[in-house]
Amino acid sequence: MVKLIIAANWKMNKTRKEAASLIKKVRPILNNKQREVVIFPPFTCLDVVSKLLKGKSAKFGAQNMHYETKGPYTGEISVDMLKEVGCSYVLIGHSERRINCNENDEDVNRKIRTAVENEFTPILCIGENLDERESERTDAILEEQIRNGLNGLTKDKVLKVVIAYEPIWAIGTGRSATTEQASHAHSEIRKLLTNMYDRDVAQKMRILYGGSVTSENISSLLRGKGIDGFLVGGASLKPDEFIKIVKAKPKVVR
Repeated sequence: MVKLIIAANWKMNKTRKEAASLIKKVRPILNNKQREVVIFPPFTCLDVVSKLLKGKSAKFGAQNMHYETKGPYTGEISVDMLKEVGCSYVLIGHSERRINCNENDEDVNRKIRTAVENEFTPILCIGENLDERESERTDAILEEQIRNGLNGLTKDKVLKVVIAYEPIWAIGTGRSATTEQASHAHSEIRKLLTNMYDRDVAQKMRILYGGSVTSENISSLLRGKGIDGFLVGGASLKPDEFIKIVKAKPKVVR
């Protein structure tokens, strides 16, 4: 059975000292046998997190990277630089980068391919905004982002990719998708992957949900069909809250 992934996206939060303090506070879940915990700290904290996770089963990754391995790209960071500090994961295509940094599907695809070719596990973030959901375009938007993001990847290579469905209207808003909404999106994603590759690939690929995940709603979300884990934002910055999320079990419905 594949372990659920619980990924913590710290975004632009935590100094090196604060990062060390947070990692020490969540120590009880860093060797979790049932869940694969992945921490995504800011670039400046990667080495600190690396040292504190040494000997633990928890992994860590970068929140972004460039698709070129070196060159005149001021302010960017390469896959080789991330390898050197021990990263094994990288977030790619997060909506905040698509919106704030004008990243398009071509940029995302080039990054995904670079990550896979360098033995990284990229988490491809996809999701619709509120207008797109209300106009019933969610499935079309997800299909466009997935087809473009995975363009050129063979069956063997695409299995290294993790997909994170993060509806933009639920990120940092306190408004999470319902279990039914998340399950529907994950089901449609697997249907698309079956069409693009085959059923075996679609079933093996891991698909996460992200968007205002908390210790209060995760037990319900865990009941969602086809949800292989969660990408947690703000709640991952609160030690007690994140520990509860990692330890959470599906809500029993009577």
